[in-house]
Amino acid sequence: MFPGASEYGVDIAVDDRAVEDLLQTSPSDIDAPPSLTFSRNVFVPLTTACRYTCTYCTYFDPPGQASLLSLEEVREICRRGADAGCTEALFTFGDDPDDRYTEIHEQLDEWGHDSIHTYLREACEVALEEGLLPHANPGDQTREQLATVADVNASMGVMLETTAEVGAHAGPRRKVPGQRLRTLKNAGELDVAFTTGILVGIGENWRDRAESLLAIRELHDRYDHIQEVIIQPVVENERWSDGSPDLATMRQVTAMARAALPEEVSVQVPPNLAPAADLIDCGVDDLGGVSPVTDDHINPDYTWPALRELEEIAASADLPLGERLPVYERFLPSDLRTDEFDGRVADGADGEREWISPTIREALEAGGSAGERYRAVLRDEVGAVSR
Repeated sequence: MFPGASEYGVDIAVDDRAVEDLLQTSPSDIDAPPSLTFSRNVFVPLTTACRYTCTYCTYFDPPGQASLLSLEEVREICRRGADAGCTEALFTFGDDPDDRYTEIHEQLDEWGHDSIHTYLREACEVALEEGLLPHANPGDQTREQLATVADVNASMGVMLETTAEVGAHAGPRRKVPGQRLRTLKNAGELDVAFTTGILVGIGENWRDRAESLLAIRELHDRYDHIQEVIIQPVVENERWSDGSPDLATMRQVTAMARAALPEEVSVQVPPNLAPAADLIDCGVDDLGGVSPVTDDHINPDYTWPALRELEEIAASADLPLGERLPVYERFLPSDLRTDEFDGRVADGADGEREWISPTIREALEAGGSAGERYRAVLRDEVGAVSR
C-alpha cells in the first residue's frame, strides 16, 4: 500500500513480480510509434497560491505575493489563443490555497466565490465563450471539487509525480501520494478523460518509478480513463539545484512507461524540458500541449519550441506529426470521431459512458470559427499541421 492510500480511501497495490519485470525493460524492447501528436494551447495561470512548498517548484508564490487572474485577464489570454489557432486552454494552478492565503480568499469572496473551484468553473466558461476547450489541472481534488468543474472541461489532469515519499515534498504541507491517487480514482469514477504523469529525479528510486507507473496502470484498468502519461524530468531552476536526470535515465524510464501502459494510453514528454528527439524510439508518441502565445508558466526558464521545431523532431524520427484536441479522439462519441480514427475507443464511448459533457459536445458541434477550428483538427490527417 502506498503512503496515505488507506487514509484517502484508495485500495491499490502493485505486484512485486510486475515491478521486477518492468525494471528489466530497456529501450531495445520498445517499438517506435507510428506517428507523433501535439496540442496547440495557451497557459492560463489562474492562481499561483499553493498549499504545498515543493523544493523543485518555481510556480507557487508565498502568501502576500500570490496572484489570481481576473476573468477579464482570462478572457484576454483565451482570445489571443483562439486568434492564434489554439484549441486548448490549459488552466494551471497551485493546489487549493490553504488558510495562509488570506488575500486570495478575500479576493475570491469579493468576486462571489467561496472556493477556487467555483471560480475555476467560471473561468472555464469564459474559455469556452472565447473558443477554447478547457483542460484544467487544479491539483489534488475531492470528488465534490472535481464534479464542480468536470462538465466544463474537455479533459483534466494532475501529475501523480511519484508514489514514494521524497524529500523534495518536505515541509509541513507536503504532498501525499495517496491524495494524488485519490484524485485519479475520483476522475475515473466521474468519467473524466484524464492526464497524469511522473516527475523524474526528485529523489525517487527505480523501484518507485516502476511502482508509480504500475499504479497508474492499475487505476486505468479499473476506469479506462487515462488518456496520456507524461514523463517529465525535474529541471534546474532558482529553487532546484540538485540536478536533472541524464539521457540514459530518461530513455530507461520512458521505455518502462511504454511497457507498463496499454497501447491506447499515450506516452508524452514535454519538448521544452526533455530531449524529445532522443526518446521517440523509447515509445513517446505525443509532445504535449505547446503554446504559440504564452510561456510555460510552470517552467518559465524553458521556452516552448516553435512548430517548425516540433516538425524537426518528427522528421528526425521519420514520423508524421499531427495536431490533436485536448481530449483524445477515443473519448468522443462515435458521431464525432473521424473515419480515419484507428479504433482505439474508450470503453463505452459509443453510449454506455459519457466521456464528454453536453457542454463540451455543444462546443465541438457549434458553428462559427471555434467549432470549425475544433473540427478541422479532427479532420486533419496526421502530418497536416500548417493551420
